[in-house]
Amino acid sequence: MKTKKKPIALFFILIAIGIVMVLSFFPATTSDPLRSVLYITGITVSLSFLFGLISGDYSWTDRLWSTMPVVFAWIYAAYGKFAQPVMVAAILVTLWGARLTFNFARRGGYTTGEDYRWPILRKRITNPVLWQLFNLGFIALYQQILFIAFTSPLYLLSLYGPESMTLRLWLASLLFLLFLVIETIADQQQYAFQQAKYGLLPKRTEHAEQYKQGFRSSGLFARSRHPNYFGELGVWYSMYIFASLAIGNFLNWSLVGPLSLTMLFSFSTLFTESITARKYEKYLEYKKKASAILFKFW
Repeated sequence: MKTKKKPIALFFILIAIGIVMVLSFFPATTSDPLRSVLYITGITVSLSFLFGLISGDYSWTDRLWSTMPVVFAWIYAAYGKFAQPVMVAAILVTLWGARLTFNFARRGGYTTGEDYRWPILRKRITNPVLWQLFNLGFIALYQQILFIAFTSPLYLLSLYGPESMTLRLWLASLLFLLFLVIETIADQQQYAFQQAKYGLLPKRTEHAEQYKQGFRSSGLFARSRHPNYFGELGVWYSMYIFASLAIGNFLNWSLVGPLSLTMLFSFSTLFTESITARKYEKYLEYKKKASAILFKFW
């Protein structure tokens, strides 16, 4: 379903107002940042659910994936008095958010409507009450709780992080950037392929067979069927490593963030590939050559 620009603008305006209201009552520099993040999430979950209910477009949470984690990161940075480690972590998350926002925007995420998977799921969940429960429980609530979960290492940084960076933290930052580059390359390869496939960019002769089969199987996609997932998971495991090194506790509760994201991506892979395999007859053959998420080198 196509979504008009005005509701999208209204959606973000209301969220901005909600953030300002929460931070005015609970200043980021003095109040427990997790409490502020929870209140803000309550607002964004409510708005995402209501806008989906009213508009019939259920991608409102999708539009928050690249923005709300950045907001949370800077709330944590403010509470941590902008000490070097939490500042570096917030900057890294901002780079991640900027990249994801750019990629989502150029694919029409803010203009052309909802994710293709939601209409398919609606055909399977035909009871309207059950669908709205799914909208509230999974699309709006669960995914936005994930935002809190995978940014939780920054919460620990704001509470227990040191004042200055160390060599190990810089190395963890480089690991974060490495996975961010992998994710960027994967998204660019997929975007260029899809644009050429649908005639929006010139087709490349070396990809002629792939255009015919309907999906990309070269570049990073020769090693992984979802290299962007590999990069995304690597980003958040790297952030967990960064925070764990900073606080001196390598096994802490914030590991639930990247683990929960791994679970989401695993189920998402199963669902999307069930669709793709029915659509493209050669996809089952491709699955034997490339692993689902991790890179396959044999």
